[in-house]
Amino acid sequence: MVFGRHTWADDFFYKHSPSNLDTRRNGNATQRQRNVYTNTNMAPTDSFKRESGTARILGSGTSGIAELIVFHPVDTVAKRLMSNRSHLSLANLNQVIFRNAVNASIGGKFVSLFPGLGYAAGYKVAQRVYKFGGQPYFRDVIDSNAGDWFRSTFGKKNGGMLMHATAGSLTGIGEVVLLPLDVLKIKMQTNPDALKGRGIVKLITEEGLGSLYRGWGWTMARNAPGSFALFGGSALTKEYVFKLDDYSKATWGQNFVASVTGAVASITVAAPLDVVKTRIQNANFNTNVSGFAVIKEMIKTEGPSSFFKGLTPKILVVGPKLVFSYTLAQSLIPFFGKYV
Repeated sequence: MVFGRHTWADDFFYKHSPSNLDTRRNGNATQRQRNVYTNTNMAPTDSFKRESGTARILGSGTSGIAELIVFHPVDTVAKRLMSNRSHLSLANLNQVIFRNAVNASIGGKFVSLFPGLGYAAGYKVAQRVYKFGGQPYFRDVIDSNAGDWFRSTFGKKNGGMLMHATAGSLTGIGEVVLLPLDVLKIKMQTNPDALKGRGIVKLITEEGLGSLYRGWGWTMARNAPGSFALFGGSALTKEYVFKLDDYSKATWGQNFVASVTGAVASITVAAPLDVVKTRIQNANFNTNVSGFAVIKEMIKTEGPSSFFKGLTPKILVVGPKLVFSYTLAQSLIPFFGKYV
């Protein structure tokens, strides 16, 4: 019997086991005995609950909308800091962050941090629905096809955590399909002149769809380890810190702590390739810059530390954004799962 799956072979061995044959011959089989068999031998392979697809979409979509409202300005600041090629100091910090609105009023400066909100809304909601709603799906697929291998190779606890992390990595790789919206959002935040007076249809017509997938390989290379660390770090915390058998039963506080661990690990692991990806994507459409050329130039002119440029601000201000949305998604998906 494959642990956790009920097959015809299980029925055969149940019906023809010596103890059951004796029971049937004596005419004393009871529903209670059948229930004991069912409950002990048909338990799920892992102690986690599978929510419905609707619950996953509602929970992850709500987290994406809430994150967008609260953190879009923070994301703009982080992207502009990462795109800055000059030495950053207190003297030029305002210029780097606020660009053309550097001399505007406080209200004008704040509004200037909301460029590309339309693209950001489409990207962020779609990304969160796909990432936080899709990871459990990949987790189910891995468990169905390779769950026994993970558990037998790494043990039940470690195998379960690695399945969560691997599912996250696969989800991150597939996230590349949303790259055009991410590219447009980044350009609006860091290089708005490239989009001035052009809608998305006109952009595709003039520049080609391929231009919106610029940096796709580096995006996948960044997402794979980053998402592995995000979901793996969260699972590690729930498993070893909070001793949870069912991750969906974590409290808001436990989800928050698990999200902090996963987010810091994810941002740190993905930082070098994230800087490369951002620099590729914020160039003009007619500038074809390869990732290796960017890396070579960074090492030559800025040094190896440039790969972690903006890491501290990103952990401090972008980290909470990821923690915020991931905590919401982890808490809201089981919540909606009670009703849909």
